[in-house]
Amino acid sequence: MLRKRLSAALAAVAMLAGLQVTTAGPAAAAPRILYYDASQAQEFIAVVNQGAQIWNSRVTNVQLQPVPAGRTPNIRVYADNGWPRAYTTSLGNGRWYMGREAVNDGYYQPRIAAHEFGHLLGLPDRRTGLCNDLMSGSSAPVSCRNPNPNATEANTVNNNFRSAAVAASIPAREFVWVG
Repeated sequence: MLRKRLSAALAAVAMLAGLQVTTAGPAAAAPRILYYDASQAQEFIAVVNQGAQIWNSRVTNVQLQPVPAGRTPNIRVYADNGWPRAYTTSLGNGRWYMGREAVNDGYYQPRIAAHEFGHLLGLPDRRTGLCNDLMSGSSAPVSCRNPNPNATEANTVNNNFRSAAVAASIPAREFVWVG
């Protein structure tokens, strides 16, 4: 409330002094970019990319992108014959496995990929058994085809990466002399 009054008073003083005030609003925060390397994901490279795009379409403070040449990835993705699993070294860093055991059991591949990326983004398994909870993982029925994080999961990831995408807390003001 005080900030609004100060802004209005500043605008009035500026107009009396012959200034034009332009409010730019809060600066848009740049998301933190996490680079992933799916080159060892074998036949699952396309589904790994799909899992990344699912998260990119649901969160704003972090984005998953394929690693460019010459850069070290934050996340490495592998394929093996075991169960899907993730190993985090810190928030946004680690590796995960697209395990063929779950694929062979009939679990939906995009859901597996999005779920495992969710671990690297700071989400734990929840085992709710609900299909609309991405992090319920294998506790949801094999028939579940929902690869999308729910609103709570997406908000948690945005909060996890909030400090990496800090916006200016006060709108920027630009003063321009008129006349």
